[in-house]
Amino acid sequence: MHIVIFEGNHWPTFAPLSLTRPVFQLATGMSSLLDKQIRHLKPARLSLWVRPELAEMTRTRIVPRLGLPTTVNEPLNDEPAMLVSGRSLHFRQRLELDLESAVVDDGEVLRYAYTKRPGLCVDDVLNRTPVWRKLLELPSAEPRGRMVDYLWDLVSWNEESLIEDFAHLSAPSGEKPPGAYHYVGDADQLWLGEGVRLSPGAVLDASKGPIILGKGASIGANSVIEGPCYIGAGAQILPQALIRPGTSVGMMCKVAGEIGNSVLFGYSNKAHYGYLGDSYVGKWVNLGAGTTTSNLKNTYGLITARGGDGELQTDRRFLGACIGDHAKTAIETRLPAGAYVGFGSMVAVAGTTPKFVRSLSFLTDAGRDDYRLESFIEVVKRVYARRDREVDAMDETIVRYAAEASKTIEQ
Repeated sequence: MHIVIFEGNHWPTFAPLSLTRPVFQLATGMSSLLDKQIRHLKPARLSLWVRPELAEMTRTRIVPRLGLPTTVNEPLNDEPAMLVSGRSLHFRQRLELDLESAVVDDGEVLRYAYTKRPGLCVDDVLNRTPVWRKLLELPSAEPRGRMVDYLWDLVSWNEESLIEDFAHLSAPSGEKPPGAYHYVGDADQLWLGEGVRLSPGAVLDASKGPIILGKGASIGANSVIEGPCYIGAGAQILPQALIRPGTSVGMMCKVAGEIGNSVLFGYSNKAHYGYLGDSYVGKWVNLGAGTTTSNLKNTYGLITARGGDGELQTDRRFLGACIGDHAKTAIETRLPAGAYVGFGSMVAVAGTTPKFVRSLSFLTDAGRDDYRLESFIEVVKRVYARRDREVDAMDETIVRYAAEASKTIEQ
């Protein structure tokens, strides 16, 4: 079947992470929303509908790794298609349909639709044209999957997502290497990639869920990993770290201290002491020594957080920070529960950080200054060089787009 995965106009709600990627590229478990959508929808061919500013990046960086015929932002033809929201999270196989139908939430939000509408295109989605709104009137179908409304949904569901990803691992685990480490749990709850290093005194506790260690990951001496947990390829867990259940550490990250129930994209560093809990952290982030998140109010009440539509009630008692790509914090930074730390921002304040930090802000005790874009790009180049990477034209295009988009959605 032809599957169309679309970004709707709900994408600003997932800022600051959605400033630099399509919504379906948000991380969950040990993969992305898109990976799970493909796994369960099993498309014969795929179309991705994204914001025009992200179309070329999608063609050059996402499509080549998918391994199936995929187009970007092409309109529907005469073939029936299943339209699927890019913020849907799938845990089971899709329902087979042969009649036009749709799943609509609250009468306004299309979760998915099976239809034949030649000429329907991404502009119809983003602008909610009359042609698009007609889909809301299709006969109702059985709901499948969940709709992710905010980043903290992915934090709350990450344990479940990790377990589901682990159940679908197709490659066999490598052998446990010799060494003076400790493993607790059933043998089949540990998956090791090639070249994993386990240092003396490390504890792998899979008694409450699986542990997945990607290719070349290293676990430092006397550190503790509690499943369900994912440590990506090349990531380093430094000595005496405590990684609690529900945590996903992306590829090439370097982490220490205590982390619990959090998602970190690749190439981010938390290389010193401090607590990160119930948080969602973007790519190329650096958290200075002692950076600590609060994830519980002292009143034990529900936490409010900043989203794309302003201040929101999360209905959660545990929530840390949502931190955008390339953000940095100084030593001893304290982030309040429900904090929003924007793309490319720098936080260096002596007291508690404000709950909302705009993208490309340079925040100190003297106040907030705008981070000059050209200076920021030079910093990104130096950061990339430390990992033997170079900033190419596409990287710079995405940075400039994120900087411009943030001005509108962070009002």
